[in-house]
Amino acid sequence: MTPPPSAPGRSIAELLEPHPVVRPPVHSAGAAVTVVLREGSRDVEVLLIERATDDSDPASGQVALPGGHVAERDGNLTLTALRELEEEVGLSQDDLEGDLHYVSTEFARRFGLKVAVFAARLGARGNRPVVRSPREVAHVFWLPQATLEGPTRVERETSLGRLPVSATVHEGHVLWGFTRRVLCQFFDYPLGDDPFGPVFAPTRPPR
Repeated sequence: MTPPPSAPGRSIAELLEPHPVVRPPVHSAGAAVTVVLREGSRDVEVLLIERATDDSDPASGQVALPGGHVAERDGNLTLTALRELEEEVGLSQDDLEGDLHYVSTEFARRFGLKVAVFAARLGARGNRPVVRSPREVAHVFWLPQATLEGPTRVERETSLGRLPVSATVHEGHVLWGFTRRVLCQFFDYPLGDDPFGPVFAPTRPPR
């Protein structure tokens, strides 16, 4: 049976095809995240986490892509993304179908940080993602990409104060800000009237 295509008519292979398999150097960003994709029952789905509540964490309780800061032992940003993927949701390179594709480097305004964005497909025999570190991650869930269409407005505390922002709400999880911007750009959905749209053109894959 042929897997269902994504809502805009693109399969996972077509979503990944424009993005090269490269390994950006660690000095080009301070963190890395991974867009992990799978074919759901009706739609392409992306793996997300909800961070644990922690008063010392500026991202406390927020929905995010698996990822984190560069460590000294990371030889490149691909290794950062893979390390964080395993630490947070228990997925290794062996659980993915092929290598990570480098999408872009984006600026996370609230954290003053450049973040390398990668993407990959969960392998047919890949392990099921789980919460590996409850102190960091409260929940792991899959978001159907079509839910990014038609955002709602919610109030959130932002770097510019408390403001109404465009958000995607799915099963009680609220996706907004940096992560929503990254996913809307990846899937080609409009961001809507949002003060947290792109702040500069994304860095293109290195040649």
